[in-house]
Amino acid sequence: MTMPTDLEIVRDAKLRRIEDVAEGMGIPSGNVEHHGREMAKISPSAIDEMESPRAKYVLVTATNPTPLGEGKTTIAVGLAQGFKHIDRQAVVTLRQPSLGPTFGIKGGAAGGGYSQVVPMEEMNLHLTGDFHAVTAANNLISALIDNHIHHGNELSVGVDDVTWRRVLDVNDRTLRDIVTGLGGKINGVPRETGFDITAASEIMAMLGLATSLRDLRDRLGRTVIGYDRHGAAVTAEQIKAAGAAAVLLRDALSPNLMQTLEGTPAIVHTGPFANTAHGNSSIVGDFIGIRGGDYLITEAGFGSDIGAEKFFNIKSRVSGLEPDAAVIVTTVRSMKFHSGRHSIKAGRPLPEAMLAENPDDVVAGTANLRRHIHIVRRHGVVPVVAINAFPTDHPSEHEAIAWSCEEEGVRWAIAQPHTEGGPGMVDLARVVEDAVAEGSNFELLYPDEMPLREKIETIATEVYGADGVKFDAKADRQLARFEDLGWGHLPICRAKTQYSLTHDGELTGAPTGWVLRVREARASVGAGFILPLTGTIRRMPGLGAHPSAHSIDIDEDGNVVGLS
Repeated sequence: MTMPTDLEIVRDAKLRRIEDVAEGMGIPSGNVEHHGREMAKISPSAIDEMESPRAKYVLVTATNPTPLGEGKTTIAVGLAQGFKHIDRQAVVTLRQPSLGPTFGIKGGAAGGGYSQVVPMEEMNLHLTGDFHAVTAANNLISALIDNHIHHGNELSVGVDDVTWRRVLDVNDRTLRDIVTGLGGKINGVPRETGFDITAASEIMAMLGLATSLRDLRDRLGRTVIGYDRHGAAVTAEQIKAAGAAAVLLRDALSPNLMQTLEGTPAIVHTGPFANTAHGNSSIVGDFIGIRGGDYLITEAGFGSDIGAEKFFNIKSRVSGLEPDAAVIVTTVRSMKFHSGRHSIKAGRPLPEAMLAENPDDVVAGTANLRRHIHIVRRHGVVPVVAINAFPTDHPSEHEAIAWSCEEEGVRWAIAQPHTEGGPGMVDLARVVEDAVAEGSNFELLYPDEMPLREKIETIATEVYGADGVKFDAKADRQLARFEDLGWGHLPICRAKTQYSLTHDGELTGAPTGWVLRVREARASVGAGFILPLTGTIRRMPGLGAHPSAHSIDIDEDGNVVGLS
């Protein structure tokens, strides 16, 4: 029997009224603003009005993914549904997908099969317009910077020292490096700049890390947009841009309430990438979700070396919320990929050799899984491994992963969220409940007062498994400057490839005997972190030869087709 497509499954679903979803979470009705019948925004004021006790807080992370992804969002959604089948109320908090990957190579990010957030089309496209608000606020600041320079430059902003870039929520490599202000004085002062994708905007990170509207306004005010001719930082407050940007973002601070296919509450809010930003959904969303049931399930982007490390050391540092357990999602194909014996290319079918039964390849790849178990434990959190089952797997290959878990003394369960929805996640829900009962002893990886270089070295050696760090001269100068300007207390948000524990996406498994190279660093003072750049990671993706946009269309009845 052929399984229906994600869109076909969604269109057959019977959804709850969104006000019933909100009521089930204990959200007072005055804090719910409807966006159609099936979506709503939740006012941050609900945080102080919800009286439910704190839910158990469960992070969903993963091993380093293949270019095809390992179904982490599907597991997070499915786990929230699975708790319903053991009489527990769960809420799932997720990031909103960026239009860049949606129309690029990834497709949608609402989960899949019978574990989806719905309405799927709305989640994957414009939703309630939060991304557009971030784009507008970011580019308003850019316009005011150039306008300030054009009208006399009272603050002596260095034309070559403007660090603020424009953003666009579309993959477009031609905009990475551009020159603005051409065409004479009437068009402004020429300068080199470029575009990042909206998900990489510092404003997206601010929106996700802000704890209130006042906090967001303060973050915007201290945002550094460049430096003056004396080397002093110039802020958005100084160029009189912060207030107007806050106005554009006021409604975007309210999280979006949706539901899963089984009616479980889903809070979808903010969308920072994990390889170029901090990769987690909003703190405000978690503040609401953790008051709305027995369990709050949240997902961090990519593997535990990126999204979970930033969840632990950035998001939890700001929110004060400590996780009770962490689910590490892995797959047979991920373990085979990390054996180093197979190559997977995005947009292409899996190689035939990977589909053949071969538990030895799986065992060889579990070095990567063991490193991720170590990362979670290093932060004092109890790990659980979810083996996301695919139809092409073989029982002996699942047993190979389970054997590695047993050797590490880690709980595990086989999960089937895509084909079975909540019923296929009951085993994992019960295992997670046992892990939560064991209790975690969460700890940050480094203190605020540790110097920036030492923080970077600590992450490299204790999380990635590097022997040390090599700082390029440019990065050295930048980090020294940030210390001199009083930003040394900020945490680290590394830009790094998701495909490897190293800065080289071709190095699979758990490499040893290597040194992390940091080529430059940026200061995201409004967001509240320092961003070291490693490898060749870019903040504006490009499109492949056959992007998903080629297959997405609308039929004569107005229905979206080709979105997955």
